[in-house]
Formats: sequence, C-alpha cells, structure tokens
Amino acid sequence: MSSHPILAGPRSRLGITPREWLVHGALFLLTLVTSTLAGLILVTPGLPIDSPPLDGWLSYLLYVPKLYFSYLFALIVFALSSQTLLVQGLAFSLTLLAILTAHELGHYVACRRYGVSATLPFFIPAPPLFLAGTFGAFIKIRSIIPSRRALFDIGLAGPLAGFIVALPVAILGLLRNEPPVAPSGGEIIFNDPLLFRMLAKVLGVPLDPYSPINPFYMSAWIGLLVTSLNLLPVGQLDGGHCTFAVFGPRAHKIIGRTAFLVMVVLALLGLYWHGSLSGFVYCVLLAVMLNVRHPQPAITEPLGRFRALIGVLTLVVFALCFWPFPITLT
Repeated sequence: MSSHPILAGPRSRLGITPREWLVHGALFLLTLVTSTLAGLILVTPGLPIDSPPLDGWLSYLLYVPKLYFSYLFALIVFALSSQTLLVQGLAFSLTLLAILTAHELGHYVACRRYGVSATLPFFIPAPPLFLAGTFGAFIKIRSIIPSRRALFDIGLAGPLAGFIVALPVAILGLLRNEPPVAPSGGEIIFNDPLLFRMLAKVLGVPLDPYSPINPFYMSAWIGLLVTSLNLLPVGQLDGGHCTFAVFGPRAHKIIGRTAFLVMVVLALLGLYWHGSLSGFVYCVLLAVMLNVRHPQPAITEPLGRFRALIGVLTLVVFALCFWPFPITLT
C-alpha cells in the first residue's frame, strides 16, 4: 500500500537518512518478532493457563491483560523447548514478511524509477495473538506523481510483485497439506481463494477445510488476502490508483462508491451465511478511503497498449486472490 500527498512539497528527496534506516529497521525487526509469535500460535497445541484470581475491582480490570501475558509467556517458554516449533514460527513470519516486503519494494522501486521521493516500508507490528502478528506495511510518497503512467506503474508494481512471491509460497503450503481432522465445533475455516483451488487441482492435492494449517499455507493465504484488498478500486488503495490512472477522477469516484456498496452487501451475506464479521473490516477501511482525496498526476498522457495489457493481467491477479467470504465460523 502507498499513500500520496495532495500538493507538491519541497524538492524531492530520494536519499534515505541513517535515522530512517534505524526507524524502518526497528519496525521490521519488531514485526518479525510479533509475526513469529503469531506463527507459533498457529502450530502450538492449546496450552493450559491458570486464570488470574478475581478478588477486587483492580483484578477484574487487569484480568484480560494478565491472562494475555500469561499465555504469551507460556507460549514462549514452550516454543523455546521445541526447535521444530520455532522453525515453523519463523517459516510463517519470514514468508509472510517476504510477500509484504516484495509488495512495498515494488512500489518503492517504481517510485525511484520515476524520480518520486518515497520512504522505505513502514512495517506495522500487531499484538502476537492477532492472526498475522502484523497490520501490514506501507510506504509514504513525499512528492507529487509526475504523470498518469507513473501513477499506474507505481500503483500496480506493489501487488504484482507481492503476488509473484506469494505464488511459490502457496505451492509449498499446498504440498505440505496434511489429512483433515475430525471437526469438534467452533472452528475458524479459512476459505481457499481461486488460486489455491486451481493450484490444488494442478498439483493433485485435496483441499479440505479441516486440514491442519501449516505456516506456508497461512502466510500465502494472508498475502493473497492483502493483495486482493489492495487491488479494490477505491481511494488510494493500489486498485484505486490504477482506476484513477485508467479512467480519470470522475469514474474513479463512481467505481469506488460502487465497490464499497458491493462490499457492504458481501459483508452482510458473509455474516448471514458464514457467521463472520470479517467483511465489515473491509467496509470500514473502504469507508475511510472514500473520504481521502486522490492527488492528480501532473501529466495525463495516454497509457498505451502495454499498460492496458498489464491492467488486464492485474484483473486476473485480483480474481485469483479475492474470495468474497474469506472466513467461516462454525
């Protein structure tokens, strides 16, 4: 994901200062830790945790934080005793961060190609008990986009680069699929996007919603989910940049609002059919994006046939990554 300023600022600064390297590196390392812990949670069996005692109003207030950190401490101690678990946790975090890094570096390299000033990727760590251990990453563009072609290239370079890295991770995840286990009720089912379904047929791998989750499968699943979200044609999402570059500001606004309404309908159907509120997370993000003004590139030259083909390819990538109901609660 990339964010753009509305107005031109000072002269573009392409270099990265030592302080910026330190900040971005620290965020990356912190995200590596939190996403590794998230990977450990995926592969670690349930750990017995004693509930904190409740003997006053303060104990009630601190009950959830105490329970959270007790579980986190028990998880770390248990993982340190098993090299296999640590390897699996790292396999999840490294492959997921590889997909996110490729996505953001796609934007960054395209920015440098056009002389556009941009930051290194900001990685956003999340509490380790959150599904992925990260809220994703983004770069901030610090100068105006010089042309319509530059906007198109910068917007799509990220999701296409991330998809290229996610593809072999998805194959590896499917090849490591294990036989399903008997459902016990209350499971979270991660529904397979079209890419997984097609690859499973090519590889001859059966897909079952009750197969144990492996780190490669989960990191690819999240990577494809992030890619599909970024390619929605709304606001300053990557798909929004492409829509603005191809169709102009008026169509960008109409298409964005239409996409938002479609996602609201899908969110309601997802709640009714799959018992999941996940679609409403999309809706909140899209509602925010609809209220962020998109900057106008300085030059509006024709995109040409080659970029038209890239646009069609991107639509195919979106279709392979997007699934209208990603999560089912049983």
